Amino acid sequence: MPVSIRLPSKSHSRNYSILTRLSEPGATAGLRPGEMLALRWSNVDLEAGAMRINRALSGSEFTATKTSRSRRKVELSNTARAALRALRKRQLEEQMKKAGLWKDHGLVFPSTVGTPLSHRNVVRSFKALLRRADLPAGTRLYDLRHTCATLLLNSNVHPKYVQELLGHASIVQTLDTYSHVLKGMDSGIGDAMEAAVG
Repeated sequence: MPVSIRLPSKSHSRNYSILTRLSEPGATAGLRPGEMLALRWSNVDLEAGAMRINRALSGSEFTATKTSRSRRKVELSNTARAALRALRKRQLEEQMKKAGLWKDHGLVFPSTVGTPLSHRNVVRSFKALLRRADLPAGTRLYDLRHTCATLLLNSNVHPKYVQELLGHASIVQTLDTYSHVLKGMDSGIGDAMEAAVG
């Protein structure tokens, strides 16, 4: 379910901070929540505008991604690249302020002291923000990934590219999941055949 989240720009709460940090790569790069929480700066190349996805946070453990297709290079949009640059700057400032407390794991999306974020806590913060923004309570963090796929397919990006971006095992999985948003999938077959043979 695609979702557009607009929250008060002056909000500085911890919950708002978590969402804003995760929303750009989630909605523009199609990452799974566990992939976002496991992402390291060493896998992000801001100059080249790309990042390499090769692991996920599952519970409290870092694990390899689900399949070989899930291990992938993801091209960053200019918006995501700018957001990550700003995040890196803020994170380095936080590290200096909390020099004695910071436990550096090299994570792009760490806790306030550098340690891995708990998926459960991130979801709880996300749900609190949904309530504050009066958005459907059933919206999931994972829906940022669906938003990415839906926006690309509605912009006529080829499903094969979307499959590779999402790390799906096959294009069949992508088409089965998103066929309802592909223009022309539910109509126009007769007209297309007429044009082809006519």
